[in-house]
Amino acid sequence: MIMKRFALAIAALALATPTAPAIAQDMPFDAYVQLLIAKARAQGVSEGTIRRMTEGLTPNQRVISLDRGQPGRPTRTGYPAMRPYLNTHVNPIRIRRGQEMYRATRGLHARISRDYGVPAEILMAIWGHETNYGTIKGNFDLSRSLATLAWEGRRRDLFEGEFLALLKVADKGYSRSELVGSWAGAFGNPQFLPSVYLRLATDGDGDGRADIFNNRADTLASIARYFQDSGWRSGQPWGVRARIPSGFNVDAYKTKLKAPVCSRVHERHSEWKTVREWRELGVQPQRFLADDVLVSLFQPDGPGTSAWLLTSNYRVILEYNCSNYYAMSVGLLADEIAQ
Repeated sequence: MIMKRFALAIAALALATPTAPAIAQDMPFDAYVQLLIAKARAQGVSEGTIRRMTEGLTPNQRVISLDRGQPGRPTRTGYPAMRPYLNTHVNPIRIRRGQEMYRATRGLHARISRDYGVPAEILMAIWGHETNYGTIKGNFDLSRSLATLAWEGRRRDLFEGEFLALLKVADKGYSRSELVGSWAGAFGNPQFLPSVYLRLATDGDGDGRADIFNNRADTLASIARYFQDSGWRSGQPWGVRARIPSGFNVDAYKTKLKAPVCSRVHERHSEWKTVREWRELGVQPQRFLADDVLVSLFQPDGPGTSAWLLTSNYRVILEYNCSNYYAMSVGLLADEIAQ
């Protein structure tokens, strides 16, 4: 009877209104898992999946430590130089491996690029950055990691949703032993979160399953669909190098854009101008861009260093990972792979 009342209480918590949420830290981990189970059941996850994905769950203190060790919102005004980061992440080994994978998947990526309008070298660069072309995908039990992060509560809404999404992924026939990945819940070759998998994972070879763990066609099609969904403009580069005249004051054209998330990602970008308008100011693109294309000027390491004109496709890369260091390294790696 006590267990029955406990189960009923948990079910009631699962149906609680958003104005009165349960506080994860106010209950033991096992009780919180029961809350998650009730929510999963209410969302139609099968009993067999719930059982195998929650059996024996315990909090993972390593995951909590990693999450709490993430940097918060920066307060300083300076940035680490970008060039050393680019030299490390766009290195000869990663370029060579990307070119090898480009050749090995030519029959796949030609069709996928045509269908989704995203260049194959961009797909390869994302794959290379996320998992070194599938060789480093993480080995954390996703069920345990996401349940831990949801219970810990720092970003409960996010991770509780991802835990429930993971159970729906498992309901498609994936075993718990297959569902491993990063400590924060991303998995597979492209490191999708479970909610992204449910929304955008794509069957690239027509076998009826979107296997982003081992299937190259599914991996590339899923990345391509992500970029298409984020607004990639076919036929337009992510950006091109630019030559800036001596004494040009980039800061005079700083953007006033404030992003709702990743609040500082646009701070060093200029306002949008057409290529023609930048030419009239003396800024010269080093590869062809049509005069009417809107671009922003980016010179991350300050006067006298490399500069780029960035198209809206650069912002699509930021949708994948909201970091200029990441987005620039993806774009430059893609350019090298395409050579």
